[in-house]
Amino acid sequence: MKAAPAKKAAPAKKAAPAKKVAAKKAPAKKRTVNAAFMKALTPSAALAAVVGAAALPRTEVVSKLWTYIKKNKLQDAVNKRNINADAKLKEIFGKAQVTMFELAGLIGKHLK
Repeated sequence: MKAAPAKKAAPAKKAAPAKKVAAKKAPAKKRTVNAAFMKALTPSAALAAVVGAAALPRTEVVSKLWTYIKKNKLQDAVNKRNINADAKLKEIFGKAQVTMFELAGLIGKHLK
């Protein structure tokens, strides 16, 4: 007969459905991709030497550029935010060292 008191404890759990109602308030919205980022752009001759001559979206160009930088160990050892330009990158950047924040702006000049 001691099983009956255990059943009485069950109604105390009624607070759980209230949490589910709160979760339903803010349904997750699916994020849409901006078409401008996915537009294929043709790189200049200097940029094509690094990422290839095929037309690529801006996001892919940045990705391939970072692959090239890491493959050739051009990231500054002391300050990882700086990129040391080799001969190919110096044509794109116009200077010997740039920060990673300048990268997208400098690449934009070489895409059409």
